[in-house]
Amino acid sequence: MEKFQKLKSFYLQLFPEMTDENWDKCAAMLKIRKIKKRDYYLKVGEVCNTVAFVNSGLVRIYYELDDKEKIICFIGEHQYVSEYQSFLTRQPSMIYIQALEDLELVETSYQDLQHLYSTMPEANIIGRLIAEQLFVNINATGLLERMESIEQRYLRLIEEQPELLQKVPQYMIASYLGITPEAFSRVKARMNKDKKPASLSY
Repeated sequence: MEKFQKLKSFYLQLFPEMTDENWDKCAAMLKIRKIKKRDYYLKVGEVCNTVAFVNSGLVRIYYELDDKEKIICFIGEHQYVSEYQSFLTRQPSMIYIQALEDLELVETSYQDLQHLYSTMPEANIIGRLIAEQLFVNINATGLLERMESIEQRYLRLIEEQPELLQKVPQYMIASYLGITPEAFSRVKARMNKDKKPASLSY
């Protein structure tokens, strides 16, 4: 099934031993979902009922504090997106997941995933690896905020997700870094100045 080919390649990278038979079992549980730009995959107060592989598009995960948006991370193509705590506990979400571009997702429901876990041992391995990716995407941000400077986090973002600079408004990058848009402009100006070669004197 061509519409699931990107996900199949992703699975085979995680678990090269996967057989065609087991892939077919997984594929039978998958559904394509399309979300328009600015619409939501999940809102605060909703229970997250799926995990989703991003076939195409970009999302942001954020929460609101004191009437301000705080962006946790950006998730792009070939990555998984979900509110995994809500997904596992069946409790309402405390975060928003919004499409920044038109999205095509490959979804697996909570019920279908539990069925795969109980009938296909390999699914537990893949599920654990996906859960690790989801955990890192959301939880690494808080750790980096405490360990790295704003400049270091910005450089990391450029290195790991350079396409964001063309796709995401600067105020969202600033929100991700935890600073105001004005402060972000000053950071960029200072970093650009530091990169300029020293003038030669004769």
